[in-house]
Amino acid sequence: MLSRTRTSAVAATAALALTAGLAVTGAQASAGHEPRKEAAWTAAWAAAPQRASTGFKPNWSEDGFSGQTLRQVVRVTEGGDRARIRLSNAYGTSPLHIAGATIARTKKGAAVEEGSLRRLTFEGRRSVSIPAHGQLSSDKAGLDLKAFDSVTVTLHLARTTGPATFHAQSFATSYRAEGEHTGDTGASAFDASTESWYFLSGVDVGGQKSRRGDGNRDGIVLFGDSITDGFASSTDRNRRWSDALAERLAQEGTPRPVLNAGIGGNLVLNDSAWYGERGTARIGRDALDLPGVGTVLVLAGVNDIGFSESDTPTYKPAPKVSAAELIAGHRALIRAAHAKGVKAVGATLLPLGGSDHYGERAAAVSEEFNAWVRSSGEYDAYVDFDKALADPADPERIAPEYDSGDHLHPNDAGYRAMARAVDLAVL
Repeated sequence: MLSRTRTSAVAATAALALTAGLAVTGAQASAGHEPRKEAAWTAAWAAAPQRASTGFKPNWSEDGFSGQTLRQVVRVTEGGDRARIRLSNAYGTSPLHIAGATIARTKKGAAVEEGSLRRLTFEGRRSVSIPAHGQLSSDKAGLDLKAFDSVTVTLHLARTTGPATFHAQSFATSYRAEGEHTGDTGASAFDASTESWYFLSGVDVGGQKSRRGDGNRDGIVLFGDSITDGFASSTDRNRRWSDALAERLAQEGTPRPVLNAGIGGNLVLNDSAWYGERGTARIGRDALDLPGVGTVLVLAGVNDIGFSESDTPTYKPAPKVSAAELIAGHRALIRAAHAKGVKAVGATLLPLGGSDHYGERAAAVSEEFNAWVRSSGEYDAYVDFDKALADPADPERIAPEYDSGDHLHPNDAGYRAMARAVDLAVL
């Protein structure tokens, strides 16, 4: 259950938040979290960008695209009467040319609803080049969307892109066609598929908040690793714990956007070619800077302490991280959130007994870290996932009904249990 903790002492200034390589901009941090002005746009869906890599399943990131159309399906957790997309070339080494783009409501698979397809523009132009390491947003498009609508974004990549900035594990199908098919409503041309997202880092909506007038609807970002990303959840069924939390908020009559900023394998303290930039470096871009965000919920650290136990070949050699080092990283995340006026909610690490991340050292560090989350009061509140998902007969392990089979990641039922563990009142 999510428990209130005492308000942290006066937060450090933004300059002090440079600890652990973290860059924070804006006014002095405030433990009181001054009210935020309502943004013209609200993030309704997000994915954290990663550099091209082999990944966990076959993907197109290293080869990139050339003379092709890419169609991607995402589910928004907020509605509106206008929409825009955010595109990222964060890890590109040359400009990314977008020859054309559309957005539409999804029908099924790669097909879109007739009459819903809208041409996207960028400062009034249908084509645009995004500089290496850059990102941009499209102009607004008039499109009525409801919370939990599936949205299809189609990009024509007429020129050779080189390695693609992407999100490795989407647990959703993306589609590719040869040639120009941004205006297609049918699916027949899209004869290749993958389970990653490319270049697309967000969908924002506008207009709905002002029409509803129902008070605080600030977005909630879930920030973390593969458990947040939704590893082992059912593909194309939106069964991540971010989906379950958004659905529960709506069912309880307190709907709010929920954004997923998880990256499989991500670490708090160290960068990885496969698993993204360290959490302390990416939290601004991937979480705090998203439009309309008021709360960040952090579940992170199991890879920092577990990779050295598993001797993972994709992250080797893995340093042995102490509880003190992991706590220092989380303190940097808290400072970053407070510097932006965002509430910081922490989470205990899930049980890891029986997994490839388990060992006596990792277990001891996890126990010490979890005790800090529960008792220190440094986070504004916390969620006790450790207790919520533990097997009563063996608390070091995830309960069998919540275990995906690897003893580290929840299954669909486990992700729903995580959403139930949250006390919605303190979000």
